[in-house]
Amino acid sequence: MAITLVNPGGLPEIDVYRQVSIASGSKLVFVAGQVAWDADGVTVGEGDLAAQTEQCYLNVATALAAVGASFADVAKLNVHVADWTPDKMPLLLAGIERAAAKLGVTPAAPATLLGVAALDVPEHLVEVEATAVLG
Repeated sequence: MAITLVNPGGLPEIDVYRQVSIASGSKLVFVAGQVAWDADGVTVGEGDLAAQTEQCYLNVATALAAVGASFADVAKLNVHVADWTPDKMPLLLAGIERAAAKLGVTPAAPATLLGVAALDVPEHLVEVEATAVLG
């Protein structure tokens, strides 16, 4: 495996991600920000942050699989949420948990959560991008 995830002493342990990833592979994979579109470009879960987050993570998994990767190869995630407020955290986490259960994985790579004013279209509430390392 090209990725080792670490929670160093002296930093808080966060349930949903690790603080550091060590990448030892030779091929970088950059997955464009994935929004809550299905394969036909139709928005899934309009108005539902948990449903959209789940779809974003499923889309990231689909993109990774297309190049022979999985969440085990992800070194970094960036999550962009429109009109973010801390009270939305339970919905975001619920969506991640639902996707993890469907995929049979725990996406625990270091992650950055960014609140943004808006995304590509008004109905999109969240966008997830990933960087992975292979071989």
